[in-house]
Amino acid sequence: QAELGKPQRNCYTLPGFDFSYGLYTHRTDGGVPEAIGHWNTVKPRTALVQKMPRDFITMNRGALKAGYTTAHEFNLYYKAKDIRRKDDEYSRSKRFINPGDYIVVFSMFSRPCTPLFDLLQHKYKELWMEQQRALTAAQRIEKKKKDKVCETRTTFLRKHPVPAKEESFWHLPRLEKV
Repeated sequence: QAELGKPQRNCYTLPGFDFSYGLYTHRTDGGVPEAIGHWNTVKPRTALVQKMPRDFITMNRGALKAGYTTAHEFNLYYKAKDIRRKDDEYSRSKRFINPGDYIVVFSMFSRPCTPLFDLLQHKYKELWMEQQRALTAAQRIEKKKKDKVCETRTTFLRKHPVPAKEESFWHLPRLEKV
């Protein structure tokens, strides 16, 4: 119930002063007092031995030699004989590549560096413009070839009309022999 003369509260009451929000994480150090009072250095981490990836090529060869053919048998072989890649093989695949070399990515060679002098001379723009001019000229020639209409009888008769017969006056048929 609301107190007399006050509206009813529609919210929760806040926790006391001794309440801490969030989770308390237990740490090995003692926070600021420990840092001020002691000169404990950070303990060096032990180098985690990286687990090398599996060598599936060798495992597949061994499974075939053992006579396994199905996927289930191959998985059982993988679990029984877990062969990992050797350190030098793994590092060879991740070796540093000289940026000056041509790098093949997805069977495509990367472009060589563009010379700055050619950029300043607008050489690439001029080459592109020449290619476009050659392309438009070739398209015009193709269009002219297509514009030639096939010769039909009608177009031939229009160009070369049949010579008109000389008109002779009409005669009676009996007078034709004369």
